[in-house]
Amino acid sequence: MSDPDPGRAGIAAGLVGRDEDLERVCSFLKSAAAGGAALLLVGEPGVGKSVLVDVAVAEASEQGMLVLRAGGAEFEADVSFSGLNQVLIPLLGEFGRLPEAHRAALSVALGMEEGCTPDRLVVSSATLGLLRAVAAQRAVLVVVDDVHWMDRASAAVLAFVARRLAGSRVGFLAASRPGMESFFEGAGLPEHELQPLDDDAALALMGYRFPSLGTKVRRRVLAEARGNPLALLELPAALTGPQRPALRALPAVLPLSRRLQALFVSRISELPAASRQLLLLGALDSTADLRVLKAATSEPDDEDPLAPAEHAQLLHVEESTGRLTFRHPLTRSAVVELSTADQRRRAHMTLADMSQRPEHRAWHLGEATIEPDERVAGLLEEAADRILGRGDPAGAVAALSRAAQLSPLRSDRSRRLAEAAYVGLETGDMEVASQLLGDARRADPAHGGGSLYAAATAAYLLSVGDNDVETAHRLLARAIETRTDPDDGALVEAVWTLLLLCWFGGEAEMWRPFHTAVAELGSRLPPDLALMSATFPDPVRTAGPVLDQLNSAINGLRNEVDPVRIARICHAAVNVDRLAGCRDALWRVVGRAREVGPFPLAVVALIHLCLDDYISGRWDQISELADEGLETGDAQGYRHFAWPFHYFLALVAAARGDQDTSRAQIDKALQWATPRGARGVQHYVHHAQAVAALARSDFEDAYRHAVAISPAGEFASHVPAALWAMMDLVEAAVRTDRRAEAAAHVKAMEQAKVADLSPRMALLATGSAAMAADDDSAGELFEKALALPGADRWPFEAARVRLAYGEQLRRARATSEARVQLTGALETFERLGARPWMDRAGHELRAAGLGTAHASGAGLLTPQEREIAVLAAAGLSNKEIGQQLFLSHRTVGAHLYRAFPKLGITSRAALRDALATLPTGPSES
Repeated sequence: MSDPDPGRAGIAAGLVGRDEDLERVCSFLKSAAAGGAALLLVGEPGVGKSVLVDVAVAEASEQGMLVLRAGGAEFEADVSFSGLNQVLIPLLGEFGRLPEAHRAALSVALGMEEGCTPDRLVVSSATLGLLRAVAAQRAVLVVVDDVHWMDRASAAVLAFVARRLAGSRVGFLAASRPGMESFFEGAGLPEHELQPLDDDAALALMGYRFPSLGTKVRRRVLAEARGNPLALLELPAALTGPQRPALRALPAVLPLSRRLQALFVSRISELPAASRQLLLLGALDSTADLRVLKAATSEPDDEDPLAPAEHAQLLHVEESTGRLTFRHPLTRSAVVELSTADQRRRAHMTLADMSQRPEHRAWHLGEATIEPDERVAGLLEEAADRILGRGDPAGAVAALSRAAQLSPLRSDRSRRLAEAAYVGLETGDMEVASQLLGDARRADPAHGGGSLYAAATAAYLLSVGDNDVETAHRLLARAIETRTDPDDGALVEAVWTLLLLCWFGGEAEMWRPFHTAVAELGSRLPPDLALMSATFPDPVRTAGPVLDQLNSAINGLRNEVDPVRIARICHAAVNVDRLAGCRDALWRVVGRAREVGPFPLAVVALIHLCLDDYISGRWDQISELADEGLETGDAQGYRHFAWPFHYFLALVAAARGDQDTSRAQIDKALQWATPRGARGVQHYVHHAQAVAALARSDFEDAYRHAVAISPAGEFASHVPAALWAMMDLVEAAVRTDRRAEAAAHVKAMEQAKVADLSPRMALLATGSAAMAADDDSAGELFEKALALPGADRWPFEAARVRLAYGEQLRRARATSEARVQLTGALETFERLGARPWMDRAGHELRAAGLGTAHASGAGLLTPQEREIAVLAAAGLSNKEIGQQLFLSHRTVGAHLYRAFPKLGITSRAALRDALATLPTGPSES
């Protein structure tokens, strides 16, 4: 007998033609053991991912690494932390290495202990810390098969870990199918795609395994398999003895995954009943703990039901963990597909009886139950509450939907579907929420799905869809007023939604049912909703008494992890200028979205950050955050969150003199708000239009837009935007010689005590009073405004007050004092790139006797402004400059806006000549 062909061992393992792939995996293992690494193997089903993973596991074990293995399963995608449970069960004895907070969070997340719901970022950090601690003694390899089927919570944690392995001696190896919807965010991770085998390698593989296969049949199999190793090995195995050497055609081509599952089924069906029972339990159980599975079977101890399945190479048992692992993920699918509905129900019931986790027990009971059963439905509803508390709204929707299916009463079925629809809004998937709402209505036609959850969902969908806000408001207000459901939880959530609709509506009358419902809740009113009801609708009249309480709530955000509560407290902070204290919490929400994937509240957090950036003068950052918010909203369908970003971009563009961009952004906001009757949005658009008009010195138009928000001399009820535009109104009134209206508005500020709301409001109110005062008393008021503690924390508004003061001083011929104020204003406007105000301050300085060059700051380019200007003069676009300097194109544009006035030019065409006149020495900053 001749010697075996070269590569025989590789062919036997199904690794023919995989030399480069093996080299890549071995290189990864070396890097992982030395200092941490991650690798995502991507390939079609059956292309050899699992075989390559098995080789990696064997090699890692040979090198002394500790291997932690898990596998995603489509049957468990709704079971929170089921995948992480598989990974970390072997390390239970190591939990003591963790700090107590991390140990407790991990134990609660995995269902080992009861406790407060841990934040997913805390769980992620604890997991990473645990792996690093273990790897300090022995390198670790985490292996995840079929990561695309991993449950949402586990996928988020594992993605977090995979990105933070540098210096850890921890490896992360995952296998995934391309194009599959997945909760695992692998973007940015090193990736290696397994390609189908070429014809030579495919023929070699078949020739070794099936030497008697006829030539034409071999070609037919080759055409059917399309280089897929699993199909190449399994398709011939399904043929009968006579078929292999014959010329008979193979069956028609089917979708590959279905064909492979059918092949597995044929192998599984030959197993003894006890083996199939144990395989089914293993396929349906997330832990696949062999001791638990064997305890659930009735076989005598001297018989091993796994032996036939192991001999058929369908599974193996990991010695170190005692867990059953299917050799190929499709085996698990095939086991379930081959079982009968009754067998699956009995298996789920067995697993429910043995489960120690309430959520898992409820889920298994739900799958085991045929007829409506209120006890099981109630358990699923309770499980949904716990799942939602863990930050997994999609899992809660799945549990509530199953609870609805098992509800004996139509009313309960409708109520649970309606709640699932409402929770679904938190995922941002409006289509799913709409479908569930329709199901709720059909479940109880007599009442039309009339629960408060149904009404709140319907109203929200109406408001963000193509319908008008007034209709949505009327629907929800009527549902709250006529409700018969005593559930305070549903009422509270409905009131939150009503608050949003009232704000969108922008009419005082719309707030009446909201305040009635808040009063009816009385002592049962949640603290966050109490704060919002005082600070958000009508802060001028109601915010003062709760400011201390709000400050305490904001201080508490340093330890808050719930994005819902963070968003609600930040909403309460918006109209009373407390967002600066919320920034860390807001960034945590944004950071979580960047780690685990977008969700609506992360876009809300970006909106709040943009607002604080505007009033704090961080205008360049607004462009980047707004881009992120708009791109996320457009991709995820959160388009109703787009208008605030357009509003902020319009404000910045207006202040910098870019009227075209400002108008374009204003138009985009109005395109959403006007058809829906969202007058609350239109108020803020009027503010942006007023700022744009002030920038172009069209004070008549500025006044028209300012009083469209609230008339001069009053703060319209329930129009918080009036606070943002109050100094704009006074300035426009003074410059159009409406002195009486300006004075009336200042008096309204004093009567409303808006200066007590925040230091910024005090600056606006006192600055407005100074602008409206006669020359005899103006100076004292200007000094008072600029002397307020922290006035420069709001640079644009403080510089506008300083500019107005300089103008008043110059008119009074106090030239030296005027120059001080005007120079300070000019420097701030230059830093912000507020070109229209720079020009105004420069004009005033020239009138005060300073030369044009000094007044305009010509030549005082910062090093970065000079570098950008030189590149722009060379003909590079903003995008090209940004790529070269690692800046966004918007940031480049902002620097050019600041540079043009300093150089005394208005266009890029003049840059070359202007730069030629500058000194060649170091630039001043």
